[in-house]
Amino acid sequence: MNDIKLIADSGATNTKWGLLKNKKSICFQSQGISPYLLDASAIEEILRKEVFPNLKKNKVDVIYFYGTGCKNITNAKKIKTALQKIIKASKIEVDHDLMGATLSACKDEKGIACILGTGSNSCYFNGKKIVKNSPGLGFILGDEGSGAYLGKKIIQHLLYDIFDEELQNQFYQRFQVNSNDIIESVYRKPLPNRYLASFVPFLAENRGHFMIENILEDGLNDFFINHVIRYRESAKVPVHFTGGIAFGFKDIIEQLCEGYELQLGTISANPMEGLIAYHSR
Repeated sequence: MNDIKLIADSGATNTKWGLLKNKKSICFQSQGISPYLLDASAIEEILRKEVFPNLKKNKVDVIYFYGTGCKNITNAKKIKTALQKIIKASKIEVDHDLMGATLSACKDEKGIACILGTGSNSCYFNGKKIVKNSPGLGFILGDEGSGAYLGKKIIQHLLYDIFDEELQNQFYQRFQVNSNDIIESVYRKPLPNRYLASFVPFLAENRGHFMIENILEDGLNDFFINHVIRYRESAKVPVHFTGGIAFGFKDIIEQLCEGYELQLGTISANPMEGLIAYHSR
């Protein structure tokens, strides 16, 4: 009898779940589970209210959880303990989200794997394990090319009065906030990275405006300069991308890969489809 497997790909904003039973899968979503931003009780609450009901009384045998912040041993233990408490699978493996993205895209082949979602990350995979990883500095110091990074650029353009009047008006009409609201949310309220990333749809809705294109091209190019091309292997192996930012602005990813003479691999909205294929083997 085949084990029932539960696969999770968790970012700061949302978590994609895949329930794998008899080679058929059911997918659903919960809010993001970041052990850096949520305490144990908050994680358990999400699992209890947003995940457990979607299991439809299936007894899960194995859980593969790939999540942001889970490279840290303490964080991984926090997630595993919560999963054991709420779902009670006989086998639980917790790894970081970059490993999930890597296995999804590369399978058993060499490649560069990149995440461009609320946050950003990258690595070189030799076909068996991650052997190089550009350091992640979080949304304040790093996360180039991410939703939080691009959102910060939007806010800078807005509050520094760089946007023309048309864009200023469109922004305030779209989000119904003022400068005080923004400062309060960024500096005093929880989950400021999610808050900043929430402004990214404004970029998608105003494609073609030169200021919007500049934010996108500069923000994504910063990721290539600081991370992708610094892997020597990037000249020889495919470079894969996953995440809402990568998928939503894949035309710019394609242009940058062409400009840097890189071999573009896959671009996916999230790693779940590839992880289901990987764990179905």
